[in-house]
Amino acid sequence: MTRKQRISIILILGTLATISPFSIDMYLPGFPAIARDLNTTIDQIQLSLTSYLIGIAIGQLLYGPLLDRFGRKKPLYIGLTVYVLASIGCAFTHSANNLIMMRFIQAIGGCAGMVAALALVRDLFPVGEIAKVLSLQTLVISVSPMIAPTVGGYVTAAFGWQFIFLVLAIIVGLVVLGIYFFLPAGRPPDISFSLLPGPVLSNFYSVLRNPQFLTYLLAGGVGAAAPFAYISGSPDVFMNIYKVSEQEYGWIFAFLAAAMIGSTQLNTPLLKRFSSEQLLSFALFWQTCIGILLVVGTVLGWYDKFSLIILIFLFLAGQGLNVPNSSALSLAPFARQAGSASALLGCFRMGIGAVASAAVSVLHNQTVLPMVGVMALCAFIAAIILFIGKKQIILEPPLPDPDESELQETTQPVPLKK
Repeated sequence: MTRKQRISIILILGTLATISPFSIDMYLPGFPAIARDLNTTIDQIQLSLTSYLIGIAIGQLLYGPLLDRFGRKKPLYIGLTVYVLASIGCAFTHSANNLIMMRFIQAIGGCAGMVAALALVRDLFPVGEIAKVLSLQTLVISVSPMIAPTVGGYVTAAFGWQFIFLVLAIIVGLVVLGIYFFLPAGRPPDISFSLLPGPVLSNFYSVLRNPQFLTYLLAGGVGAAAPFAYISGSPDVFMNIYKVSEQEYGWIFAFLAAAMIGSTQLNTPLLKRFSSEQLLSFALFWQTCIGILLVVGTVLGWYDKFSLIILIFLFLAGQGLNVPNSSALSLAPFARQAGSASALLGCFRMGIGAVASAAVSVLHNQTVLPMVGVMALCAFIAAIILFIGKKQIILEPPLPDPDESELQETTQPVPLKK
C-alpha cells in the first residue's frame, strides 16, 4: 500500500477505536449535573460507567466470532447502528437506572469498533509492524481524552448534559461514512467458523492455550485497568473534593491525557533499540513505583491538587508503553484467529476495567485514596503477572495458529529478547 493509503487506514482505525474512549470521557464533566437532574448521587452515576465497561467486555466476545465468520464490515455496521440508537436513548432518559441500562446497550454496539480495529491491524499490516501501527493508532485514540472532557464540559455548561449523547450519535454517524468509503474490508468471511456455542468456546480456548497470548493478556489487561480507576474517580476527586468547575476539570483531564500521548510518541523510536517485552516491563515497574508514592503520600497528607496532578501524570505516562506493546505481543502468534484473539484481549481489558471502576465506586469515602489505591494495585499485580508469565513463555513455546500455513506471510511471535 502507498504511504497515503497507510496513513488514511491508520487514521480511520484510530478513529474507529476512539468511539468507546470518547463515549467514556466526554460525559465525565457532566457527572454532578446528571446526578442533580436524575435526583441521585454521584457514586450511582459512576455505575453508568461501570455498566458501559461491562457492556464492552461482553460485546467483544460476541463480535470476535462474528468478525471471523462474516468479515469485518457487516458486524461493524450493525454494532454502530445500535450505538447511535442507544446514544439517543441516553439523551432522553429520566432515571439513573435507565441511564445505566442504556449505557450498557450503547457499549454493546460501540465495542464493535474496538474489536474490528484490532483485527484489521492484524489483517492489513505485517507482524513486525504491528507494535508501530498500534502506537500510531493509540496516538489517535489518546487525543480523545484531551478533546472529549473539554468538549463535554463546555457542552454541559452551555446546553446540558443530554446534548453530549446527541453529539456522540452524530460523531459515530460520520465514522460510519468513513468506514464505508475509505476502509479496506480486511480478511474475507470464513464460513468454517461456527457460531454455535461449543465451537466458539473451543476457538476461544485454543487462543487462551497460547502461553504468550495469556501472559500479555493478563499483564497488559490488569495494567490497563488502572486508568479506568482514575477515570471513574477523577470527577469526584477534582469537582467535589477540590471544587474545580466542569470546564477546569476538562482542562485537567486533557493535561493528564498528554502523558499517554507523549509516551505513545516515544514508543515507536524506542522500539528501534528495545523489544516490546522490555518496554512493557519498564512501564509496569514505573507505574508500580509511582503508584506506591501516590498511596503513601495520600495517606500521609502530602499532596495538594497540583502535586496530585503531577504524580498522576507520571503514572499515566506508563500507559503509552503498556497498551501497544502488550497488544502486539498478545496478537503476534495469530492470523486466522485474529478476530477471536482481539475479542478476548478487549473483553478482558474492559472487564477488569469495569472491576476497577466499580471498586472505586464501592470504596467511595469522599477522599482521594480509593482512586489512587486501585490504580497502584492494578500496576503492582500486572508487574507480578508479567514476571511469572515470562518464565512460562521461555519454558513452553507458543502453540502454532491453526491453518497458518494457508497464509502467504510468516507470523512468528514477536521476539521477547533482542
